[in-house]
Amino acid sequence: MAENLVETSVRLLVVSREPAVLRPLWSIGEANSWNLETVGGGWEALERVQSGITPSLLLLDLPRGEADGLHILRWLRRLRPSLPIVLLSHMDDVGRKKEALRLGAQDFLVRPFHEKQLELIIKSHLVPLDDSTEAEIFSDDIQQISDDKFFVCASPIMRKLRTQAELLAQTDAPLLILGEAGSGKATVARLIHNSSVRSGSRFMRVNCAALPGDLLEMELFGSDRASSGGSVRTKLGAFELCEKGTILLEELSEMPAGLQARLHQVLQNKQFLRPNSHTAVNVEVRVMAAISGSVEQALSERKLREDLYYRLSAFTVQVPALRQRREELPLLLHHFMHHLAKHYGLPARAFSSATLDACGSYSWPGNLKELGDFVKRCLVMGDKDLDFGALLPSPNSKAEHVTSKLSGPEAAQTTGESGERPVGLKSLVQSVKLEAERNAITGALEKTGWNRKAAARLLKVSYRTLLYKIEQYHMICPENHTSRFSGNGVTGVGNGFKGNGH
Repeated sequence: MAENLVETSVRLLVVSREPAVLRPLWSIGEANSWNLETVGGGWEALERVQSGITPSLLLLDLPRGEADGLHILRWLRRLRPSLPIVLLSHMDDVGRKKEALRLGAQDFLVRPFHEKQLELIIKSHLVPLDDSTEAEIFSDDIQQISDDKFFVCASPIMRKLRTQAELLAQTDAPLLILGEAGSGKATVARLIHNSSVRSGSRFMRVNCAALPGDLLEMELFGSDRASSGGSVRTKLGAFELCEKGTILLEELSEMPAGLQARLHQVLQNKQFLRPNSHTAVNVEVRVMAAISGSVEQALSERKLREDLYYRLSAFTVQVPALRQRREELPLLLHHFMHHLAKHYGLPARAFSSATLDACGSYSWPGNLKELGDFVKRCLVMGDKDLDFGALLPSPNSKAEHVTSKLSGPEAAQTTGESGERPVGLKSLVQSVKLEAERNAITGALEKTGWNRKAAARLLKVSYRTLLYKIEQYHMICPENHTSRFSGNGVTGVGNGFKGNGH
């Protein structure tokens, strides 16, 4: 009975014009109550997958002498990484099998084949999904960028951004991406790269704020160093490693002025001198740069060179903050929950109406990164049975002291009509985080018999971090004392999840 329920939800997309392929597939589909759709070519399949509900499995027929088949496979794999694809080909085309499997095809069937053989190979690659998960994952509002990144465009402002990204993918000009921290600038850059002719080459991110100037220079341009034997040892930088690909320079305004001048020369001349070398290196790379803060302030404070800014700003993308697209919050929460549940091997949880209301009224200053961290903690703890009143800060707490000083609009948002202050999302996040961390540490210690080194490995934190947490939570080994822990906790790492101090 359960098997029939799974089979009725199966949708097959067949890319073929040949009756010898279509006839057995129609017979198999009718026998198994599968929905079968056919298109004549690979580009039609690409448009179908991008514009509608993703099929359960795609069968791609490779006619003799057609060179576009594997190219279409590459685009399909980038567009829908989780879509199972089975290739159908001729005996004399078997040499393409290795390349097809490398590009992401799940299987390869050589003609002529028997109907039963085709049916078995289809069934072996079908993954049953419940309706809610399938609708969420394959929604046209969610575009898969990579295995762990997705682009949501359920609001008019994000649909406009996606259209803009598709247009910018047709040019190789430098690009400046602006937006708040955590808003998804890197995802937009990856979307543009994936939609461009450079998609088959490398995409690399370099955070200009994470490295000092000399190391950043080496990271970008490489270096030539003489070894003890007198030979020259060359280390390639990002510009050479990303040949014919795309490089994203994050937090560009944090790059030293001297390196900004070198970057301007690269954009202008398409070549550079590797450090400790006098040989010019030609590069063919598309450069994208991202800035989280105010461009005007960075220019006025001379943190961003004007000549570099004008070179990059011919094409500029503004990524909206999460609070500017609140209508996407339910979809984002749902997608984060199912994606993280699958990643961590945990059952997905539903959000209570109280949590959804709190999320809808919160400003999310950390944008998508903050939202993802919040969903991680809800995945561990859940929220249906949380007592929101118990999550209110105590009258003597620092949080209450700070809140009492609010005035104007902030105070209006914090205080209800009855004069009672409802729980804020920050308090909810902090409480869930502390409780999850405390429970994770307690569980690990109990599981390892209070072997702290083994518990640290289980939690994926350092031994010193675990000792610090045990002290902060006043945890005591039950063999010596009856009390395990007491007092208030502090923010930090729990169960491998990294908090951001909401």
